[in-house]
Amino acid sequence: MSYNKNHHEETFFQKYIWSVDHKVIGIQYGITSLLFLLFGFCLMMVMRYQLAYPETPIPIVGWFFKESGGIMLPENYNTLGAMHGTIMIFLGVVPLAVGAFGNYLVPLQIGAPDMAFPKLNASSYWSYFVGGVIMLASFFTPEGAARSGWTSYPPLSIFESGQTMWLCGMIFLITSSLLGSMNIIVTIVQLRAPGLTWYKLPFFIWTQLITSFLLVLAFPPLEAASILQLMDRLAGTSFFLPSGLVYAGNTVEAYGSGSPLLWQHLFWFLAHPEVYVLILPAIGIVGEIIANNTRKPLWGYKSMIYAISFLGFMSFIVWAHHMFLTGMGQTMSAFFQLTTMIISIPSVVVLTAFFLSLWGGSIRFNTPMLFALAFLPMFGIGGLTGLPLGVAASDIFLHDTYYVIGHFHYVVAPGTLFALFAGIYYWFPKVSGKKLHEGLGKLHFWPSLLFMNGVFMPMFIQGLSGLSRRMYDGGTQYAHASDILHWNEFMTISAFCLGAAQIPFILNIFLTLAGKVTGERNPWKSTTIEWSSPSPPLPHVNFDEEVKVHHGPYEYSVPGHEKDFCLQTKKID
Repeated sequence: MSYNKNHHEETFFQKYIWSVDHKVIGIQYGITSLLFLLFGFCLMMVMRYQLAYPETPIPIVGWFFKESGGIMLPENYNTLGAMHGTIMIFLGVVPLAVGAFGNYLVPLQIGAPDMAFPKLNASSYWSYFVGGVIMLASFFTPEGAARSGWTSYPPLSIFESGQTMWLCGMIFLITSSLLGSMNIIVTIVQLRAPGLTWYKLPFFIWTQLITSFLLVLAFPPLEAASILQLMDRLAGTSFFLPSGLVYAGNTVEAYGSGSPLLWQHLFWFLAHPEVYVLILPAIGIVGEIIANNTRKPLWGYKSMIYAISFLGFMSFIVWAHHMFLTGMGQTMSAFFQLTTMIISIPSVVVLTAFFLSLWGGSIRFNTPMLFALAFLPMFGIGGLTGLPLGVAASDIFLHDTYYVIGHFHYVVAPGTLFALFAGIYYWFPKVSGKKLHEGLGKLHFWPSLLFMNGVFMPMFIQGLSGLSRRMYDGGTQYAHASDILHWNEFMTISAFCLGAAQIPFILNIFLTLAGKVTGERNPWKSTTIEWSSPSPPLPHVNFDEEVKVHHGPYEYSVPGHEKDFCLQTKKID
């Protein structure tokens, strides 16, 4: 393993655009995914305004709906809903959690100079970038963007406009995830520093490894399904088109007895493991930050590894709990009910281990720790509210209501996103050599926590009252919704306040980047390998000395040691 610092001079494009350095690629992923998250959030705010004030012109962006006088029509709402979900998940959270954090930190935390396949790594980012451009370009085509939901259910998606570019974009995005995840697996298996055995790996590395296996195994069925649906749209096939289908008053000429349910099976076989693709890197980030800020080892380190490994396996045999309404029969429903209850157990093990890690710790309430602590109850709410959806009897009532929206967003928004914010605050000094401002960080955290709950908690109230989701007018056409419609305005105001709460975060990033580089290697007094490298790490080689690992990842408060931490690369006296 070479640590030679002498490399040829690179041009601007070689260094920052076409780079094969995992750190630059990680930053590219991070910036791009954060911009997509911002755009997806803006789509949500437009939707929320429509739900609170239906049949009124949309301010600022009303020109986009000029044909209807600035008023959002149902098809416009469907477009924003489909693209909001697609952008936030496939272009925002997953690329940030795996592409940005995984790319940047995996080689550093295992003491490697780079990823196993640097050019494959760059190909992964540019495939993601092309997929994102295709998705955005679809807004400006005559057909418009997709409007069949982020799930793209046939047969509607085969006839509805906008889906062709959506499917093409998905093919590029899936290819990107496959390239990146295979690279992460090989890197962790093959490029660990001397002495870094499996049970000396940081918990974050374990979560990235299992996440990558989920992506490698779950994404190919969806990529195949996307190609088949594209052929149904363009080549006259009928993989998902049933015979005898009537659309817009006309019988559809289908040349075979295709099955719309086949798409649902292929989609959810990916999309339920995808939930754990979102949450596992977040759990890994939270684990690192809790250990660092309690100044003690993670409680139950091995138990958590076994739990997330079991969770990854189980995630492949629960997908049909999204399909109880398809009439699959009592036997299959009972099987998927059972597996869904079982998969909640490893999540409880991990959360319990985190809470026990806090017990007796000397807790530092800095900004990363605040976001990590907030993750615990938010993810807990998301998990607990999912249990009624895993039982067929209650799911039949709740499935198409706002309850499902609230449940999923508690897992992804105040859950995963809070963990990702924690990770940005925690590793920003390593990436830039500069520490983000604590005051602005806390000004970002507290309003975000308050208004995030203001947006999503009322959805449970509306869902339990029977209010259907995907209603472009927020439910005003239903008499039974009259008593709960006032929550729409409350959630919309909360959403706009949540948007304003992100301003301190954006200011913090730019003001810090404009400041002086401190270059402190280990500002958090942490123990894992990446904190032994310069800040920022050296181009292409990362470390300025050979890395050798002597002990586990969380040697905090070791009795008899003069400091309350010991880096993995240092021997304990």
